[in-house]
Amino acid sequence: MTIVNEKELAGCIDHTLLSATATSEQIRKLCEEAKSHGFAAVSINPRWVALAAELLHGSKVAAGSVVSLPFGADSTKIKVAQAKEAIFAGADELDMVADLAAIIEGDSKYLSNQLQAVRKVCHSMRPKVLLKVIIESAALTKEQKIFACQTADKCGVDFVKTSTGFNPAGGATLEDVKLMKEAAPNCRVKAAGGISTAKQALEMLEAGAERIGTSTGVEIINEFRAGQLQ
Repeated sequence: MTIVNEKELAGCIDHTLLSATATSEQIRKLCEEAKSHGFAAVSINPRWVALAAELLHGSKVAAGSVVSLPFGADSTKIKVAQAKEAIFAGADELDMVADLAAIIEGDSKYLSNQLQAVRKVCHSMRPKVLLKVIIESAALTKEQKIFACQTADKCGVDFVKTSTGFNPAGGATLEDVKLMKEAAPNCRVKAAGGISTAKQALEMLEAGAERIGTSTGVEIINEFRAGQLQ
């Protein structure tokens, strides 16, 4: 994806605040920034979905939340319940951490069943709720990344996402974005984890990402506006 102007770049950013110590005042600020800059969505903990949905009502900014962050180790039943709770609170999009043990062990049955169960909840809504599946790419081998993406692709999820931003293995890389785009051709790719500059964001989009998850969206737009892409 080639970005030609500030509006296009902003429309690819999920404005993120997933700190456990985030306050209602910070969530309000996040939502106001998202509306004023035209970001695609905010990404917040489930605790704040109802507030964000209220603040974003009538705007084009989606209320996004997370499921099983940061480990992805919850059971399918718990993930389904978390997804339902966030959706009923007003979430338009969900970023769910995949079961990493299933990916590492190559357990396609467990992984597929879980992805399909949560996807069913999301896509039964009208309009459907977007489901982004986080595979924590920096913690996986190339074969594991391909397996995770191919499984997600077959299950019909909307996005595959690189990282939570919390794993010590690291965040998004250009190589992983390219690999994920190739391995999951029917999914869109969200790059997240360690993206803090306009140059990084643009490179990720050029590599095939369609969304950028970052807590520095305002700074990225300001850099782009000023032409500071070094």
